[in-house]
Amino acid sequence: MGLTVAIGNALAGLKANQGSLEVLSRNISNAGTPGYHKQSLNVIEVGRGDNSYVRVGQVSRAFDQTLQNYYTRQLPDSGYASTRANFLDRLQTYLGKPGSAGALDTSFGSLQSALDALATSPDNYASRADVISKAQDMVSTLNRLTTTIQGLRQEAEGKIATSVAELNDQLKSLQEVNLALSDYGMDQNTRVSMLDQRDRLVSQIAEKVDLRVDYRDDGTVALSTRSGMSLLDVKRSIFEFEAAGGMDASSANAGKLTLLTPSGSRVDLVSNNVLKSGSIASLIELRDKTLQDAQRQLDDIAAALAKTFSTVQTNGTAVAGGFEIDLANPTNGVAPLAPTYQNGDDLVVSYRDGTGASRGIRVVNTAGTTPPPANYVDANGDDVFYVNLQPPRSSADIAGEINAMMATKSPPMTGITFADNAGKLSVTGSGGIVINSMTARTTATSNQDGNLALPLFLDANGNGTPYTGAVDGLGQKLGFAGRIKINPAVVADNTMLVKYSGSSASGDSARVDYIVNQFKTMKFASEYRASPELGNFRLNGTLGDIVNQTVDYQGSTISDALSKADAQSLSLEALTSRMTETYGVDVNEEVARLMELQNAYAANARVVSVVQELLDTLMQTVGR
Repeated sequence: MGLTVAIGNALAGLKANQGSLEVLSRNISNAGTPGYHKQSLNVIEVGRGDNSYVRVGQVSRAFDQTLQNYYTRQLPDSGYASTRANFLDRLQTYLGKPGSAGALDTSFGSLQSALDALATSPDNYASRADVISKAQDMVSTLNRLTTTIQGLRQEAEGKIATSVAELNDQLKSLQEVNLALSDYGMDQNTRVSMLDQRDRLVSQIAEKVDLRVDYRDDGTVALSTRSGMSLLDVKRSIFEFEAAGGMDASSANAGKLTLLTPSGSRVDLVSNNVLKSGSIASLIELRDKTLQDAQRQLDDIAAALAKTFSTVQTNGTAVAGGFEIDLANPTNGVAPLAPTYQNGDDLVVSYRDGTGASRGIRVVNTAGTTPPPANYVDANGDDVFYVNLQPPRSSADIAGEINAMMATKSPPMTGITFADNAGKLSVTGSGGIVINSMTARTTATSNQDGNLALPLFLDANGNGTPYTGAVDGLGQKLGFAGRIKINPAVVADNTMLVKYSGSSASGDSARVDYIVNQFKTMKFASEYRASPELGNFRLNGTLGDIVNQTVDYQGSTISDALSKADAQSLSLEALTSRMTETYGVDVNEEVARLMELQNAYAANARVVSVVQELLDTLMQTVGR
């Protein structure tokens, strides 16, 4: 090997060492930088005859596409679970621990206990005042929880707007990174840094929406949702969010989230259920479903509370094979007269089918609402029909409409017949069906009209009107928990809790006994189904049952959310740890590598020095 070859080899080694030191220096300085991938310099050994030397190759970065895809799939699931858990954990704080002061079940239990105490001493002022106080506590709890839930919904709406703005910025940045990476003339060090930025942006986007990532040979990426909606492919799509402004329990208003594609078409991401996971999908579900479910359950409780106090139940008269009721005059002129039917009042028929099972039919008065709500089967398994029962409509017309509705069910309901019987509405059974009862349920509108029912709880709309469960528009029940209030006349004169007429005695327990019995026997059922994940749960039973079911349901929902968030967090931590091992910088390892490079550098420098000395000696010899 000649001297020139030796010095050339040594210089090549020094150059390789210098490049490796630069890469090593970047690794150590970025050891704690999130998203930084460990780099290495490819040093290529070149053999030429009896000579070999090294030359510097490209800078490469640690990257495992399979691991990266696992991580990208885990991020949206973790973002979804953590966002949901955060909101519901706060809701749990507001609901209070079951049995604790201020909790929903505690307020209800206190009201029930106060009523039981009043039944034993109806003439006691302190007992009456205690009922009013506990009723007000119940109202305050329902109002407060409604405000809280709507506040959480509004917060979710705001976070969606913020997340959409961030998401668009990140997609724009990733599009620019793609454009830069497609330039093959880019400096290698810059290219590696751009790849780190690419992966950081993909991870940030994945936290918000579920992603599928297509890694291309030139380092660029294409993004789409798991449902197949393209987000970035050369050009990016743009998320658009139209905030709804104010949000309250009696309104289903919510901001609209759409995707504008590069071709100019718009896709409604919510109605088309495009987003399957990610923090934005979680916020949408919280805003539109989870928190709405909680609100509807509060509304069910508020409605049942008002109806338990204010419902006048009038039993039908027995006839051959069934019962009959004069809808225009349920008590047949016998005092006290039942209030006339109002929108939302109903007629309930209980019967035993051919198998001996107890079933029911509930006919809800629409009072001409157009169009009436759709018929359905409630949580008690009873068939609910919406019919105009308002006098002066004839019993014959009402009977014909109910019979037609039963005939159109699948399978048709047979063995039950509604009919006009001398101006009265009758129901009879045949073919093994036995009619057990027929009850008209109307709403008391007066405090002392002789009826034992009392409109203690009013709807704040319209300066305080009795709650009937009217089905006009969105329905009176929607948001009622936020509007429920105590009848001010009863607050001013608490003897009305006992005195159901001007002549009734203050020691008469009939009204309180009636209401206490309603607490124990009056049944309710929700119209909607909540959370398919928890078995399409619906409320049914007495007021106490509904309160307990709501507390249990919310407890289960919150516990489930927290448990899933913990599981997702553990999975993400495991993947993050794996990525740290694969991509991260081990400072100890880099320091050891530094010592190797220092030794190699010293060896190459020594070769150069020796060759230099030899050349100097040679030149001196030639000069003589």
